Amino acid sequence: MMMHKKVFALALAGGLVTPLAALADNGNFTFYGTADVSYDLANTGNGTTTANGAIAVTGVKKRVVSSNVSKFGFKGSEDLGEGLSAIWQVEQQINFDDAAKNTFASRNTFAGLKSESWGTVLFGINDTPYKFATRKLDMFGDNVGDNRALMGAKATLAGGFEQRPQNILMYTSPTFSGFNAAIATVNLKEGNTLNTDKRDSLMSLAVMYDMAPFYGSVAHESHKLESNVTATKLGQDESANRLGVAYRPEAPFELTAMYEKTTDNLGVAQADVYGHKAFYVGGKYNIGNDAVKLGYVKAGELSSVVNSGATQVSIGYDHGLSKRTKLYALYTRIRNDKGVNYGFSQSSGAASTNAGFGTTPSVLSLGLKHTF
Repeated sequence: MMMHKKVFALALAGGLVTPLAALADNGNFTFYGTADVSYDLANTGNGTTTANGAIAVTGVKKRVVSSNVSKFGFKGSEDLGEGLSAIWQVEQQINFDDAAKNTFASRNTFAGLKSESWGTVLFGINDTPYKFATRKLDMFGDNVGDNRALMGAKATLAGGFEQRPQNILMYTSPTFSGFNAAIATVNLKEGNTLNTDKRDSLMSLAVMYDMAPFYGSVAHESHKLESNVTATKLGQDESANRLGVAYRPEAPFELTAMYEKTTDNLGVAQADVYGHKAFYVGGKYNIGNDAVKLGYVKAGELSSVVNSGATQVSIGYDHGLSKRTKLYALYTRIRNDKGVNYGFSQSSGAASTNAGFGTTPSVLSLGLKHTF
């Protein structure tokens, strides 16, 4: 019996030493994430059942715990010599308030090669250049005040212009004097097709400049559904262009702005249906460990719908408990014209806040955010 115990102890020790040695050899391996949980009080506001309609819809209220964009991930690299590295990442959304929604590798998940001289190529699931070129300009990014409620919205072919598509092939250049660029292509329909079939694709590109205290970006994205051919349509297209700027001096304030224009040919005789203009301005003032934030978004009228403009106003206060943990409070409100029904995004508290057309949904959010 004593001999068996010794053999078992040696086997157990060997089993522990092997993975620990592997981890020691993988010093380039990183585990990271964000826990962002809030208590949201949402009010959908009253509206109508159809655009510019007369049948009323009574608004509803709810109280809910939201995970916002909570996530964790693993990433690493291997130095291959001469400035070349193999890179990989696996990232996952965390739903603290609804475990049934948890999957795996639902966010940016890829493998690729990175060269100090030639840039980076990756394959897998990842944010498009159009998306990441301006994401950091949103003062309320990744919670219920996120400007994606109105920016990049109302597109129907491929889910809008703030995407994290599968089947992405992306190249990002090195940075030269503050400038770098990125371009990505995506196959929107995975599966076998006939040689004579048309293809559905996404193309996204951006040029960025980042040299303190200034940041600027220009981005373009197009979605082509060549397979959507009918007697009156020779395929369907939509595209968007976006400009983003930021000013971040050493003084305790930040200013950001974005402008976007979208177009499409989704209507009868290739008419534009959802094309519109939108802009965003944001500001942040730091007071020691605290910060006051403001954000304003305006979406212009859709090409085919009257009274279809909207605005979003957000105000927030952050209190830093440490470099990685903060408490926050924010209030955000959307005012829809009678012909449109924008709702909030990026949190479970935002779900179903676009209950009708012409509504004025609002959310008060009290939260805790910890980065690890």
